[in-house]
Amino acid sequence: MRVYQTLLAAGLSVLALVLANGAAQAQKQAVEQEDYLREPMPAGFQVVASEIEGPVFADASGKTLYKWPLRGLRNGDVGDRKNAPSNCTDEVYKENSGLMSPYPPGLGLPDVATRRSCVALWPPVMAGANAKSVGKWTVIARRDGAKQWAYDGYPLYTSDLDQKPGDVLGGTYRKVRGDYPGVREPIGPHANIPPAFTVMEVGSGRLLVNSSGYSVYSWDGDAAGKSNCNADCLKSWSPVLAAETSQPQGEWTIVQRSPGVLQWAFRKKPLYTYIADTRPKSLTGSDEAGWHNVYTQQAPAAPREFTQQDTHAGIVLADAHGKTIYTYACGDDALDQQACDHPASPQEYRLSICGGNDAARCLKTFPLVPAAKNAVSPSRAWTTIDIDPLTGRFAKPEQAGSMHVWAYRGRPVYTLADEKPGDVDGDAWGEFYGARNGYRAFWIRDDFYANAG
Repeated sequence: MRVYQTLLAAGLSVLALVLANGAAQAQKQAVEQEDYLREPMPAGFQVVASEIEGPVFADASGKTLYKWPLRGLRNGDVGDRKNAPSNCTDEVYKENSGLMSPYPPGLGLPDVATRRSCVALWPPVMAGANAKSVGKWTVIARRDGAKQWAYDGYPLYTSDLDQKPGDVLGGTYRKVRGDYPGVREPIGPHANIPPAFTVMEVGSGRLLVNSSGYSVYSWDGDAAGKSNCNADCLKSWSPVLAAETSQPQGEWTIVQRSPGVLQWAFRKKPLYTYIADTRPKSLTGSDEAGWHNVYTQQAPAAPREFTQQDTHAGIVLADAHGKTIYTYACGDDALDQQACDHPASPQEYRLSICGGNDAARCLKTFPLVPAAKNAVSPSRAWTTIDIDPLTGRFAKPEQAGSMHVWAYRGRPVYTLADEKPGDVDGDAWGEFYGARNGYRAFWIRDDFYANAG
């Protein structure tokens, strides 16, 4: 009986430890969501947390809000001007515009019989007849006289791809080389950070940088709220100093290094820049033992069977066999600049670039990444979907010939045939470095890659 009681007590202790660790981990994850500055909003709007983009504005049902800022192309502009009526209409375009593509205007677009209008893909966020401006939130008139909400002068939309609060499948803050001009951008509140800092989105998360864009770092050798970086340490690391008038705010505190010398700390960790950094958004300081880049929010976890591989240009996400993971990017050249990178969009663009319109050849060149039927994702950013490999469209779960595959932000991911671990030959495969129609490596760390975002 005494042995049983001893074993029971030990088991309960282990269980308590597991629960405590789980609670601590959950608390850590909750703490490490990006904080934001509160601002007045009209009734019916809210802020929701997203895994990749941080806090975003959403409508009453939790759907993320987007804008389509004006961008210059080779032969004209597309998007919305500030404080002007929306250019996203119910017209269904049947021909390309010739604004960006190397092809002349007037060429027929694929799937015109089922093509949807801009407002069908990007429903405008309509305002009531008595809606009034609040802070940066204003009301503008659409071309038909209806009222639409705008933020900072830009008309607002939701995306038909978003289904649950926190979904941001329609666009991204992250800027990478050659983004096609149709990219819509989510909108959200400003991060709760002092004026001397900003947040930049990179492959590993929402990176904290100083006002010049250079990364800030923390050190394991420091105590909570106390800097131990002195003497030789200061030859490589510069404390991020705070002004005498600076005030703590939110997760930000101020450490006194010596009388009159103040240093910023984030989440109780004193901050530094790396003297050897030569370019903004660098991650090289984290190669030093005990030093880490600082994130307001780190990127969501990839599937557990995936790996990371060193390449000549940085670190990429790879499958269980070490083969680089690729995402597919696509935007058409109609006046509404629709995305064509999703299984619900036309597949002719992808088939042309990966296999000369031969689906079987495409599957051999850029194979889909299969997922086990019972695969569980550690994050919402990664899901499993069923695809008809010959059409690239969604398939029913039990459809003959369908594949159960991994998807990132709702889009299938791929590998490149005949590659070895560490190869990235498929990166920038396609038109405009793979941005207008093509493939990109899934960079976990791209700071060695001069043209990466």
